[in-house]
Amino acid sequence: MMNQKVLVIGAVAAGTKTAAKLKRENPNFDITVITKDEYISYAGCGLPYYIGGVIEEKKELVVKTPEDFKLITGIDVLINHEAIDIDKENKKVKVKVLATGEVKDFHYDKLVIATGASPFVPPIEGIDLERVFTLRRVEDALAIREAVESGEIKKAVVVGGGFIGLETAENLFDRNIEVSIVELAPHILPGFDEEIALYAQNYMTEKGVNILTSEKVVSIKGKGKVEKVVTDKREIEADLVIMSVGVKPNVGLAKKLGIEIGTTRAIKVNQHMETNIPDVYAVGDCAETTNLITGKPAWYPMGSTANKMGRVAGINMNDPEEKDSLKGVLGTTVVKLFGLNAAKTGLSERDAKKEGYDVVSVIVPGNDKAHYYPGYRMIITKLIADKNTHKVLGAQVIGEGVVDKPIDIIATAITLGAKVEDLEKLDLAYAPPFSMAMATTIVAANVLLNKLKGKIETISPVQLKDKLDEVVVLDVRDEASNMICSIPGCINIYSEELSMKAEELDKNKETVLVCKIGKNAYLSYLQLKEMGFKNVKVLEGGMAAYPYKTE
Repeated sequence: MMNQKVLVIGAVAAGTKTAAKLKRENPNFDITVITKDEYISYAGCGLPYYIGGVIEEKKELVVKTPEDFKLITGIDVLINHEAIDIDKENKKVKVKVLATGEVKDFHYDKLVIATGASPFVPPIEGIDLERVFTLRRVEDALAIREAVESGEIKKAVVVGGGFIGLETAENLFDRNIEVSIVELAPHILPGFDEEIALYAQNYMTEKGVNILTSEKVVSIKGKGKVEKVVTDKREIEADLVIMSVGVKPNVGLAKKLGIEIGTTRAIKVNQHMETNIPDVYAVGDCAETTNLITGKPAWYPMGSTANKMGRVAGINMNDPEEKDSLKGVLGTTVVKLFGLNAAKTGLSERDAKKEGYDVVSVIVPGNDKAHYYPGYRMIITKLIADKNTHKVLGAQVIGEGVVDKPIDIIATAITLGAKVEDLEKLDLAYAPPFSMAMATTIVAANVLLNKLKGKIETISPVQLKDKLDEVVVLDVRDEASNMICSIPGCINIYSEELSMKAEELDKNKETVLVCKIGKNAYLSYLQLKEMGFKNVKVLEGGMAAYPYKTE
């Protein structure tokens, strides 16, 4: 293994991580990293916050310069060098020096492909107009911020309601720009379930962001510079457009080498980051991984996954016998939207059903701290499990409070194969400034376990929306609360008066009980069951989590 030449193509998260780990494992490797970009090891997830001025200086985005990286690791990084072809028989990569046009051959004993992903740009009219941007590289953020600071941008359209699009919209809005988001799907945050995504959508709308869903951008109009965005439903004035409709893995170079491409359209690798070509590894956003729950190929273009892949590749390249593995990931994510936080891990309810699971889920509001401690905030947990095995399949947490802690707890539990019963008994840290005595994760597990055992029947907001005309909605809050905000067509009987007024209700008609968060509705549910009501359900999350139209 002495003095082997290793060539790494790509120098953001995965490429530099692989190179640095390998060099730490064995300083004798001769490692060179090449990248066609000007910047290396930059904070891609921080780019929207540079546009908004939260991150003030460009240098804060760049974790390492080539000089820093060389000084710390002893590894050469060649920027503005583009790999254009690979000769696998002679183990050499043809590289173009972008500054001069010169083409050089780089020989290797081992090769790492970390070519990342590129923004998907729809082939529509006007996509090449000035001030139509994608946001993937440092250069993109620099150009967008320059445009914003010119003072000429009054209205912006963000196409795409995923994380980067939403974060960019927030940061543009915070710079006093009128922002519209156009999303092709029925709601923003397409990876989340409808109830949780709509909660975020309502929150951003109330802040003043114009959100248009189930709408397709068909063209962009303007003379030189963008002037308006045309959708299949309207025209929107715009001085700036951010195209954020997703990314695609950069696999062109891998295909030239004959590397197998997986079902996700990213490079197929095993758990050791090896491709089907000997001595060739692939890591980061260009490579697929495995979903830990389904065991099927998955593609999660995230920095956290890229770094794990790079570490595994670095270890295995030094000592193939060690065979470090990345068995898979859960796609755990978190996003900040103004004062709202949203996090997700594992399968959504929608995806779990597609995978054939018999899904049981609950939506449970709670506080991130003790209710009597100053500064507590409500968070809403959606917990998803398999009915037959009780295994936890996924979770989503949203609210103004702390959401990363509970989602990380649940991600850990899923990774270790936990059932709902295991989640319910977790010994979690408690003190009033940090948590409720019964943490939100445990409360959600308790409710889900009650549902699994048949102790409570519930209905989700989505299910209720689809059958509002068929059921009796019984609001058991006090009259004042009901008058402030209620579900259209509901009947209001205060829980303390229910025993006296229950005779006004039809015992044979499906009745949905509603309160603020679900607790009083559950107590009323038990009361009505005792009184002989057969078809009674509790609205999950109560009014606190109801994302649809209210009166």
